[in-house]
Amino acid sequence: MSAAHRDTAAEMTPLDRLKAIKLPFAELLGIEYKSAEKDRVVAEIEVRPELCTGPAIMHGGAIMAFADTLGAAGTYLNLPEGAGTTTIESKTNFLAGAPRGTRLTGEATPVHRGRRTHVWTTRITTEEGRLIAVVTQTQMVREAKT
Repeated sequence: MSAAHRDTAAEMTPLDRLKAIKLPFAELLGIEYKSAEKDRVVAEIEVRPELCTGPAIMHGGAIMAFADTLGAAGTYLNLPEGAGTTTIESKTNFLAGAPRGTRLTGEATPVHRGRRTHVWTTRITTEEGRLIAVVTQTQMVREAKT
């Protein structure tokens, strides 16, 4: 990375940094980042028909993928220069269904931010505040390649 590119990246807000990353799967899901800091990432997703199961309820895997993306994003914002991350564990508690047409908000906050792993909890809610799912995931920090 050139010095000019590093300086530009350093001047970007955390939200701008997340929006600049092109993650094809996150784009396919329709994830829209709303706010981002090192200790909190918030995004929204529309429950579209292609993300649903038979009875027009958002598929659990889509909910998990939404949460996983936010936890990974939070870890990314805390990584040292050149490091990467990957999910190594995830646990989801499904508390309610999310019907087609619902707009969901995901809020990811850190439980632990260590040198080798980060643990994030993401709460998925409806616009009315109904809790749909709680996801806790562990992200491995991959060291920068030299």
